[in-house]
Amino acid sequence: MTTGQPGTGSARPTPTGDARIRPAIPAAAGTPTPAARTAATASGTTTAAAGTDHTVSGDGTRASIVTNDGTKAATARDDDPKPGSTKHDGPEPGSVGDSAAEDSAAEDSAATDSKAKPGAATGGAEKDGAVKERAGKDGAEKDSAAEGDPAESGDVAKGGKTGEPDGPVKADGEAKSAGSERWEAFASAPEPVPSRLSRSARAVGRYLIHEWTLASLGALALAVLMTWPTLRYPRYTLPQDYWDPSLQAWQMAWSGHILLTEPARLWQSNTFFPELWSFAFSDTLLGYAPAGMLGSGPEDAVLRYNIMFVLAHALATLGAYALARQLGAGRIGAAVAGVAYTYAPWLLAQAGHLHVLSNGGIPLALAMLARGHGWSLRHGYRPERRHDGWVYAGWLVAAWQLSLGFGIGLPFAYFLACAVLVAAVLFYARRLRTGQALPFGRRLLVADGVGGLLFAGVGLLMAIPYFKVTELHPYAERTIGDISIFSPPASGFVTAPAESRIWGGLHEGARAALPWHPEMTLLPGFVLYALAAGGLFFSVWRLRHRLLLLAGVLLTMAFAMGTRFFDGAFTYVPLFEHAPGWNALRTPGRLMLWTTLLLALLAAGAVTALTERVRDLAAQRIPSWPGPWLRLATLLPLLLVTVEGLNTTPHPVVPTQPAALRTVEGPLLVLPSNQSLDQHVMLWSTSGFPDVVNGGSGFTPRQLDDVRRVTQSFPDQTSVDYLRTLGVRTVVLLRGQVAGTPWEITIDAPVDTLGITRQEIDGAVVYRL
Repeated sequence: MTTGQPGTGSARPTPTGDARIRPAIPAAAGTPTPAARTAATASGTTTAAAGTDHTVSGDGTRASIVTNDGTKAATARDDDPKPGSTKHDGPEPGSVGDSAAEDSAAEDSAATDSKAKPGAATGGAEKDGAVKERAGKDGAEKDSAAEGDPAESGDVAKGGKTGEPDGPVKADGEAKSAGSERWEAFASAPEPVPSRLSRSARAVGRYLIHEWTLASLGALALAVLMTWPTLRYPRYTLPQDYWDPSLQAWQMAWSGHILLTEPARLWQSNTFFPELWSFAFSDTLLGYAPAGMLGSGPEDAVLRYNIMFVLAHALATLGAYALARQLGAGRIGAAVAGVAYTYAPWLLAQAGHLHVLSNGGIPLALAMLARGHGWSLRHGYRPERRHDGWVYAGWLVAAWQLSLGFGIGLPFAYFLACAVLVAAVLFYARRLRTGQALPFGRRLLVADGVGGLLFAGVGLLMAIPYFKVTELHPYAERTIGDISIFSPPASGFVTAPAESRIWGGLHEGARAALPWHPEMTLLPGFVLYALAAGGLFFSVWRLRHRLLLLAGVLLTMAFAMGTRFFDGAFTYVPLFEHAPGWNALRTPGRLMLWTTLLLALLAAGAVTALTERVRDLAAQRIPSWPGPWLRLATLLPLLLVTVEGLNTTPHPVVPTQPAALRTVEGPLLVLPSNQSLDQHVMLWSTSGFPDVVNGGSGFTPRQLDDVRRVTQSFPDQTSVDYLRTLGVRTVVLLRGQVAGTPWEITIDAPVDTLGITRQEIDGAVVYRL
């Protein structure tokens, strides 16, 4: 199809209607820049409204508007077209459209698809018009004002006069301003730039709603509720009883105090005077030393203990949650694992043993190590997810867990050693079988090497004092007979302690049949048993992984039975005789910690499979009801394991520190002296930490036995002379504790002939030797 141009005497081809109709090109950022408009004007190009084609001569003297139906709406020209005129079909992005002397008929013709913006024209040479562009992904239309960029003053810019190619067109300033202001209201508003305060608030908000923030806060809130009323009177009461907790409160206070004042004397504590290495007579909770640096005196020591008691529960919940999530469990499944691991009924009997409850570092370290190595139970080894930073963090947490005590830390150390060995064997076995090695990386190898050395170094430094104690006190070593006393029977796995609110009363008869029920009631929870059993058949874990978890459960149960499982000949006894340090563990039942963790992982797999199935069913329902109710039902396992962990743990008031112990100087002896009362004396000694002969631990040194035996007749010449040879300078006899003891008669006896002084101080008699 051709269209003749007036005054040219020749015909020029014109594109067909299909060729002229082009889709609107969205503007990148609203109004074209002045530079772009100048360049477009110089080259003779134009921009038309959507659906309209413009043809403009190179010198800017002719413009035509062609509508979508192929008709020419208006043509404006000068006397004769200049040679070399250019015709453009369709809108060009960033160009400026010019039309002159358009009549009303042309406007009506093009009104459907485009609107011409009236502008000032001089000699019919130029016109500044508004451009209406179709922009945005949703097809919304945006109007922007297109302005000419004049190159020189005057009404008309002649082509070739200004040094610009083809001669730029200069528009009238006033008309340009008026046209621009009319259409600026339709331009898109610029996106506001947020202030620094707004950006900070958004960052804090994202942090607060992050999964791990919510998990940490949830674990802490649950710990406060499940251990209540621990924090009701945290300076005056202790959970379970006030014997072992008093000892452990002193341990934290001592480690913090001595590391600030005289670190070299850490293992030579102020108790059991004049014994050496006395801080290693029991598990030390050394990892809590930073907390021990805050506060002083017995009340602060009790407050510190109660805070760490609650935080230990929170960390255990968070650690097991993190491990389950890393292995591939969903959020609800991981929450079930965290709660079941922390609040298993058998742990309620250990409420007075903070070193047993402080086990959260175990699953947390395993989660960090697994994440650093890019491994999960559900997805296997993914090398692209490796991160050596998490490996360093995992080994640090493992070393910190070990520093809390060998009672829980030693089995953890052996587990890590076995896990490293098995992983290395499997890694190289795959290489031999396939001929291709899985990528591991030098950085990861260095991280494991450095982290493993750190862990081993902490273990060795912690073990040296215990080896010294064994040398000085060989009678402190355990025997197979000691292990037999604390080995639970199989019935212990279904028997709950008295502190269980749900099962405590119902299992009273079963507990009575156990020789030492505080260490033999090992019920991890009937709900946990049921969920783990379901996880063997319905789970997100692979079948071989479920079978491995089941094997781990049965194996750890056999070890937890000590000598009750075929006399321990195939389980506990070989470790006791050949594994370094294992003969110091006298309570096999505490290995139930590993059984509980494995059961919790089996349960997490089952609950995760359930929640995913419910989510799929809810998505398929149209309408979605009762989808929300189904999703709410997935919280039922979490609710059940929480309820089964409710307790009736008592919180007795701690005996008040005698006023005499706030002022006397050591070395001193407090009478009466026995295992229970000496643990109170250790707590009271946190006021200034004077050297005291008293002390309570897992074993009693023979020298302390001798002191207790000789001082039965105190005050007399024999006992006074003996105490002087030990270096004791003060004896405090507590009136409130002498009932039924030999001191009930001798407490008021005269001491003039013994060369000592006697003074009454607020319910106590102070003897200065």
